[in-house]
Amino acid sequence: MQISSRFTIAIHILACIEVFGNEHKVTSDFLASSINVNPVVVRKILLQLRNAGIIEVARGTGGTTMTRPLKKITFYDVYKATDLLENGDLFHFHENPNQECPVGRNIHAALDDKLSDIQNTMEAKMKSYTIEDAVKKIRQNLKKDECRV
Repeated sequence: MQISSRFTIAIHILACIEVFGNEHKVTSDFLASSINVNPVVVRKILLQLRNAGIIEVARGTGGTTMTRPLKKITFYDVYKATDLLENGDLFHFHENPNQECPVGRNIHAALDDKLSDIQNTMEAKMKSYTIEDAVKKIRQNLKKDECRV
């Protein structure tokens, strides 16, 4: 199991919007150069963030802005916007365990509540971190190192 890179790319995008937004038009091409991915990937994630109400994207070359303060955007918000889970579940159970087998017949009962608890714990922790936390750390490091984009 691995959470898609869309999650970390989205946080990278939001950090760039905050750090560079006053100096540059933050476009998909600009973001792609920082993330080192194809602008098409960036545009897809921007669309997901926009659909989640996290950012506003001006048409054409208008750039991108946040819809709310960084301290109000949690990692969980970004995760929900970018990592579309099947039925909202982090864990995908294998299809059709053998009901003739005692393990196959009971595997859901053995794991469902535990997997749900793991997902709930992870999501609660994600809610405790904000984009502001990430940007503060980036800005601390910028004082130590020059940023080149």
